[in-house]
Amino acid sequence: MKCCYKILVINPGSTSTKIAVYDGNKSIFLKTVKHSLEQLARYDKISDQYEFRKEVILNELIHAEIDIEKIDAVVGRGGLLKPIESGVYEVNEAMKEDLRKGIMGEHASNLGGLIADDIAKSLPHARAFIADPVVVDELEDVARITGLPEMPRRSVFHALNQKAVARSFAASRDKKYEEINVIVAHMGGGITVGAHRKGRVIDVNNGLDGYGPFSPDRAGTLPTGALVDACYSGEFSHAEMRKKISGNGGLMAHLGTNQVHEVEERIAKGDAHAKLVLEAMAYQISKAIGGAAAVLKGLVDGVILTGGIANSEFVVDYIKARVSFLAPVIVYPGEDEMKALAENAHNALAGVVEIKEYK
Repeated sequence: MKCCYKILVINPGSTSTKIAVYDGNKSIFLKTVKHSLEQLARYDKISDQYEFRKEVILNELIHAEIDIEKIDAVVGRGGLLKPIESGVYEVNEAMKEDLRKGIMGEHASNLGGLIADDIAKSLPHARAFIADPVVVDELEDVARITGLPEMPRRSVFHALNQKAVARSFAASRDKKYEEINVIVAHMGGGITVGAHRKGRVIDVNNGLDGYGPFSPDRAGTLPTGALVDACYSGEFSHAEMRKKISGNGGLMAHLGTNQVHEVEERIAKGDAHAKLVLEAMAYQISKAIGGAAAVLKGLVDGVILTGGIANSEFVVDYIKARVSFLAPVIVYPGEDEMKALAENAHNALAGVVEIKEYK
């Protein structure tokens, strides 16, 4: 058995594609390719971006002179599959069919498993995996209930990064993840706030198209009556309404950009409206953190802010001012998703963790 495996990691996000190559636990290549609104606007559906995203990945590897023939595994960020338990899954036909259909909805992460499998099949001995996909479901039953029995709450969140940073926080306290209670706010293209109790995410908002804080391009929780009226107004098709909720909502709807740094630049130039909108987003994140504290009955060891927006001093300071009374606030800027994906794939090949089958 090899001691070190070479792992290609691909992580398609709503506005970027992250690519990495790991040799064992050492990163030998890491690149984030940003996609402009003009580039993404060419595609009606996220699934239509498949060839574009794949070509971006392969071109970056060629440019970096990575010998992909030596890759042992390709691991992609898991997409909107059926609710499954946490772990590492080998890509199979059942998984690919559900990713193509968008069985639980459309998201760029659906492309992760599909592209991983396609690339792996072109290599001599590579296998394709996903790990801790966004549909990891550990909700308590009470957290699923809504006012309409036919519309239960669903667990769709940044499971991979939320669990990775929670484990890092636990290790920094010389504890195991299963021994702590933390609230994790992942702030990226989508925003999810999870209540982690003893190693399980017992409550979390569906940051894709359901509820919670609005984000750079997602509308978050909306007034239900007004939303229903808009759907039946005759002004918007079904596809257009879906796009308003996820893709053209949030900062994009208010300010015409989904880039927080651009909003901060406007604020620095005296744009009062941009300041109010960015404050509103941070305000809603703070409220969600407070709600998660109630779920944990106030027994909170730490509040973790992570994701790309955790690089924003404006947003972080705003949230800290409102939630630091709950517990220490720890910031993990960016995300550990690439490293976490690589470690999961490496451990799967090494037999350290079970390789699960998607059915």
